[in-house]
Amino acid sequence: MNCELIVDARNGTGESPVWHPIEQALYWVDIPARQLHRWQDGAHRSWQGDQMLACIARTEGGWVAGMESGIFRLEAKPDGRLDSRLLTAAEHAQAGMRFNDGRCDRQGRFWAGSMLMDMSQGAHVGALYRHDGEGQLHLQQDGMIVPNGLAFSPDGTRMYLSDSHPNVQKIWVFDYDIDSGTPHDKRLFVDMRAFPGRPDGAAIDQDGCYWICGNDAGQIHRFTPDGRLDRSLDVPVKKPAMCAFGGANLDILFVTSIRPEGIDLSDQPLAGGVFALEPGVKGLEEPAYRG
Repeated sequence: MNCELIVDARNGTGESPVWHPIEQALYWVDIPARQLHRWQDGAHRSWQGDQMLACIARTEGGWVAGMESGIFRLEAKPDGRLDSRLLTAAEHAQAGMRFNDGRCDRQGRFWAGSMLMDMSQGAHVGALYRHDGEGQLHLQQDGMIVPNGLAFSPDGTRMYLSDSHPNVQKIWVFDYDIDSGTPHDKRLFVDMRAFPGRPDGAAIDQDGCYWICGNDAGQIHRFTPDGRLDRSLDVPVKKPAMCAFGGANLDILFVTSIRPEGIDLSDQPLAGGVFALEPGVKGLEEPAYRG
């Protein structure tokens, strides 16, 4: 499988890639740098925010984002600034937390998980919330360490969720009530301890298969809806962070990655880059926020 580097972004933590179908552009974030990035027609630019931003979804004329202190509306300015307007403040379990992985369900409700930034503590203070424009965050799952891998089936009736902390490394699937936006009947989908890499960010293709980044293993895994490993694709970095389908035909799999600090990167000089693969299947358009 040919893997092309499209931006040598050197992101500390490249996350939340989203294909914008109107602009025909890929957007993503670098969490510690507090930046929103765009790749369009081969050109790369970024905007600077005032908080770490971790997950984004399209809105009319801008973005909604999970950041450090809550859910915000974002607007990218011509001068490179990222204007932010608070929609709903988060009541985190303790200090030192931020939002992490998130996206919209098929009905346009925004979902985001929170985590303690010091992962070494292994604290079960993370939670998953739904934000649907009522001015409140609705707690849906708690007791997590690093919520990740959030995704929804093509018809919206299944929700996937993982915990990527080394002490957990599991992916669950829920039945999802599309009318109320409520997950139920949680059950184990994949125990990632049996496969290379920790479960990080995810995407769903048109066949309903679940693509998950194998962090630390340099692979992207595709699991069928019954939890069977279908294939694994290699990327030239150890820490792929999240994948997303895009391109004019939604047949390109874009992958963001992490560039760790304080370690020898001679064996992975492209760490923190953004890559494009042709997996042979098509994805789905990412829903816009309708709050």
